[in-house]
Amino acid sequence: MQHGPAVRRRKLGAELRNLRTRAGLTSGEAARLVGWHQSKVSRIETGISGSKPADVRLLLDAYEVADPQLRELMLALAGAADGGGGRDHWWHAYRGVLPPAYRDFISLESQASAMRTLETTVVPGLLQTPEYARAVTGAAVEGADEDQLDTLVEVRMARQDVLRATPPLELNAVLDESVLRREVGGPEVMARQLGRLVEATRLPQVRLQVLPFAAGAHIGVTGPFVIFSFSRTSDLDVVVLDHLTSSLYLERKEDLQAYTEAFNALRAHALSPGDSSDYIAAIAGA
Repeated sequence: MQHGPAVRRRKLGAELRNLRTRAGLTSGEAARLVGWHQSKVSRIETGISGSKPADVRLLLDAYEVADPQLRELMLALAGAADGGGGRDHWWHAYRGVLPPAYRDFISLESQASAMRTLETTVVPGLLQTPEYARAVTGAAVEGADEDQLDTLVEVRMARQDVLRATPPLELNAVLDESVLRREVGGPEVMARQLGRLVEATRLPQVRLQVLPFAAGAHIGVTGPFVIFSFSRTSDLDVVVLDHLTSSLYLERKEDLQAYTEAFNALRAHALSPGDSSDYIAAIAGA
């Protein structure tokens, strides 16, 4: 288990190594092409040291990687602020407000093609209304003044653009019933939030399922998690576990397989998307 930046270094290095191998080059030959010492290529590929976006561009050019989406993903993993094309890196404007772990999460979310999430306490950030987001943020960030709350809610709303992008992020969410029953921000705020969820069930890029209390104990009681997937390579997929003061990123194939199987089991126990929509509407009207 590692924090986000370390995971991104390792994933970037592994993918660059794969691209070099596909190009038929040894690490020494790659180093000579870009004018480096062979040890620098090795350190980047093993994730021991980070790499600047300019260095990644040199390697991608040397390996004759022309795919613009793959290049953008590699640059995003390198922390590029000017990856070029696609979704921009708007969160850098909030560098002084957002902690590094949150910025790293947004970066992965922005570049992912799909997101699978289990939520056991609150509505997923990508589906929150501004009022609900403010109530949740106010409870989570003690001592935040009105301006700080305004900024954090603004960030939460900006994140939702991934659902309207071309192509949009595919969101597959399983919500424990407690998410729907916990009154956040008061009855009116909660009623609007439940209405927003019903609307979201009609979006083609969103698959929302409710895990009712009647399902009993299930694997999700251990806590919420997120699985990010990337269209160009499954080697970049990652599981994110949120804790009170930090986030943990799991990248091993065994971890990814375990959480994927857990998510599939949760989906099987949850209501269908259509029944979930009716269930949410019923709670909203109760």
